[in-house]
Amino acid sequence: MENGGSKKRTITNESPIALVPKRQRVVLEQFPDLNFPDYQSIQNPQCTENPNLTKSESTSILSLLPISNMDNPVCNKSNAKRENQPIIEPYVSDISDYLRAMEIQEKRRPDVDYMDNVQRSITTNMRGTLVDWLVEVADEYKLLQETLHLAVSYIDRFLSIESVDRSKLQLLGVSALLIASKYEEITPPKAVDFCEITDNTYELHEVLEMETHILKSLKFEMGNPNVTTFLKRFVVIASENRKTSNLQFECLCNYLADLSLLDYECIKFLPSVVAASVIFLAKFIIRPRVHPWTLSLYESVGYGSYDLEECVIILHNLYLSRRAASLKAVRDKYKQNKFKRVSNLPSQPELREHYFEEVHG
Repeated sequence: MENGGSKKRTITNESPIALVPKRQRVVLEQFPDLNFPDYQSIQNPQCTENPNLTKSESTSILSLLPISNMDNPVCNKSNAKRENQPIIEPYVSDISDYLRAMEIQEKRRPDVDYMDNVQRSITTNMRGTLVDWLVEVADEYKLLQETLHLAVSYIDRFLSIESVDRSKLQLLGVSALLIASKYEEITPPKAVDFCEITDNTYELHEVLEMETHILKSLKFEMGNPNVTTFLKRFVVIASENRKTSNLQFECLCNYLADLSLLDYECIKFLPSVVAASVIFLAKFIIRPRVHPWTLSLYESVGYGSYDLEECVIILHNLYLSRRAASLKAVRDKYKQNKFKRVSNLPSQPELREHYFEEVHG
């Protein structure tokens, strides 16, 4: 894969890391030190794992679900007309329950306080800078959104159990992206490509050694449900009877999901909570005068608007650049025409408090 035309990202001691034109690649050894405020975590939903589903690696299966009657566990004549779609509807509820049970498993969750409990050399702002850079890399190599989210989940889980020096943080990032690419992509980049991404700051054997270290530390549990796993289904549910274009809504949801990766505070929320909060905020941005959370969404998604308030507020602050304002890669990515320029959409500066009351619909 050619990087000959790529410019180089430069970092100085006098200034914090700043994003410069795309395809600039340089080591990320020096990180600004700026922590975000703390927030209280929300209560995890209670789920019961389905013993009939045993393949823990099938986390992207929701993308195969039919686009209507998502919650109806019984096939009928109208459903039978969709001959080209997978015959999977009888298992939708089982799959959903299984993924919800899977996402709360301790082995698949990062320590929400790992910056204080484990790390000594890196900060939340360094993590955000790394993730923002990985967004650039994933966009350049045309990697799937699922690949990016999976890589970030590996990073957070690894940092929850292993202390990493700041000089090795970028190595952790590219190695996690390499593993996620092998998991999600049909034709993943080669390991040597990930060396070139860092302007050959790391040698091939270092990338491969870190890859091995990550796999062993995570005990080869690589199939995590992430925000994109749930978002695909939630978008379908929320798009029913919508007047705005589904493409704009989907792009906005994807943008908000990627923004959530930048903020260390978001790791305390379950992926399904972040996905539901993304739907809530996207609907609010597009139609602020209409209550974003309907009874149908409450029943289908399983969360009330009051369950989402804290996460929605964080996402809204990210959207308005009140948080992580210096991180530009995600925002620049979604300014492109192919993403409907959703990062330029205006939003009301404040969320309406009554939208988070317990009444639905």
